[in-house]
Amino acid sequence: MTDMYYGGIEGGATHSKLIICNQNGDIIATGSGPSTNHWMVGIPECAKRIAKMVEAGKSEGKIPQNVKLKTLGLSLSGCEQEASNKAIEKELLDNYPEVSEKYVVCSDTMGSVVTASPKGGLVLIAGTGSNALLSNPDGKIYSCGGWGNFLADEASAWWISHKAVKTVFDHVDGLNVSPYPIDTVWELIKLHFSVSTRADLLEYCYAKFQKSMFAGLCLRLSYSANDGDQLSQHLFREAGIQLAKATLALIPKVCPTLVKAGDLNIVCVGSVWKSWNLLKEGFLAEIGKGDFNFGLTLLRLNQSMALGAVYLGVDANNYNMPRDYAKNYEVFHCYHNKTVNNNNSNHD
Repeated sequence: MTDMYYGGIEGGATHSKLIICNQNGDIIATGSGPSTNHWMVGIPECAKRIAKMVEAGKSEGKIPQNVKLKTLGLSLSGCEQEASNKAIEKELLDNYPEVSEKYVVCSDTMGSVVTASPKGGLVLIAGTGSNALLSNPDGKIYSCGGWGNFLADEASAWWISHKAVKTVFDHVDGLNVSPYPIDTVWELIKLHFSVSTRADLLEYCYAKFQKSMFAGLCLRLSYSANDGDQLSQHLFREAGIQLAKATLALIPKVCPTLVKAGDLNIVCVGSVWKSWNLLKEGFLAEIGKGDFNFGLTLLRLNQSMALGAVYLGVDANNYNMPRDYAKNYEVFHCYHNKTVNNNNSNHD
């Protein structure tokens, strides 16, 4: 039997990841690359970067370059519109015919869901940007957010960083007084952007604006929050509230068959979730305001959602590939409200 290969790419606003599997579901190659968000780099450049990643992955997996992948699932940031998804597929088929026979192009949220379960679930992405998506067993999909930093991105690293800068500016202006001292956060801003005054920061907000660079301030804020800075802690608490609000916005659309076992699986993706200890208070306080009769299980993926993108391509073309979903994630928090079971308590 001739070996067959299936690929998947997790594409973010900052970087991308590749996985190639054989027909047995074994991962034989992995790789990484830059952003594949077509809104940021354009469709031709997006396709070029995808083709380059697959070329490198084939070399690592000792797959001849003239052997096409059977399918390539592309779970990419910014791919929420069918027209642009088709345009990316066409660009690859027309200009990089050696890459893959078939494609499935969808948003980065879909890859996250199917990495953990074939039945669907809810995904909350909080990385450089943010997004929330619910996939029901009946095939219906609902989203909340995902509109980019100009219109949304609540609870993302960009949002936390921007909120830190805005809090400092507003406090110094006397427009809105910060609930906590700004000194530590202002020092972190100056250090991150290599500036000494607020006016120096303007070029990084406008002429030299780079979303990923701006979002990088969030990591410094997480360190200061863990060290006890109250304003930094407040920013992450607010982010937790926003993540809970996105969850509550989608819960009314949950199909009953998705939670017939009792819990809704929520796949939590992105670097901001590494600070769950800082998000937790705000998240639980806000989610407690909801009225729903099932539990929530928060999952952290052990595998890149590029593996979910592989599954998407495989399933869309009715190929059979063995897989063990339980190996792809770990549970880090379970929430049960009083309407589910008065005897259950929330636990990590």
